[in-house]
Amino acid sequence: MTATAINLERDLRAVASRSNDDLTVLARFFKTGPGQYAEGDIFIGVTVPANRKICKKYHEMDVVEIEKTLDSPVHEMRLAAVMIMAEQAKKGNEALKKALYDLYLRRSDRINNWDIVDASCRDVVGEYLINKPRDLLYKLAKSGNLWERRIAMVSTWAFIRAGQDADVYKIAEMLLGDKHDLIHKAVGWMLREAGKRVSRPHLLVFLDTHAKTMPRTALRYAIEHLDPAVRQVYMQK
Repeated sequence: MTATAINLERDLRAVASRSNDDLTVLARFFKTGPGQYAEGDIFIGVTVPANRKICKKYHEMDVVEIEKTLDSPVHEMRLAAVMIMAEQAKKGNEALKKALYDLYLRRSDRINNWDIVDASCRDVVGEYLINKPRDLLYKLAKSGNLWERRIAMVSTWAFIRAGQDADVYKIAEMLLGDKHDLIHKAVGWMLREAGKRVSRPHLLVFLDTHAKTMPRTALRYAIEHLDPAVRQVYMQK
């Protein structure tokens, strides 16, 4: 079997749901309607576990074919592309990691839903930047593109796993005024993880400064792991 975009799509369609109800649920859940954040996105009804299983057969797909996969109008194809990228980034040499990072940023227009971002940016972007300047994330945090802003925030997950939290709080602070709920959720999620895995005192300092004015969704996510009495204090600010 050749690891091509054409063959990958064939395999995905072979396990795709034939149920209109399933496709309707997916379209509603991922907000594909007019004026919604994923307007016009196309689903064929492949579950994430099934997609991951198929991606294992394509773990050696080259960058050219990955980009062809990213170009697909089918959501599950783009998700497969980034899951393959993430797995290659975990195991590849520096040259491959750089090629994947460059492709990801050059084609960020195809990294265009929250599940596609979340399945990949930590390993493809964040891990690549562990020992490098992180100016790119600050640029993305200022982007007018919703998904680039989410990439900026969720990529800091790699830093959290490495015991580093300074950029988490700096980028979170930049995004506190964001209008989109998907950014509020990403900010709260990364704050929570930083507090759990790196330093709870650092999280509490941030919350002491910003809890009163930060979006309630971000705050609720950030304090999920705290004691109930502490959560209540912050929610009442």
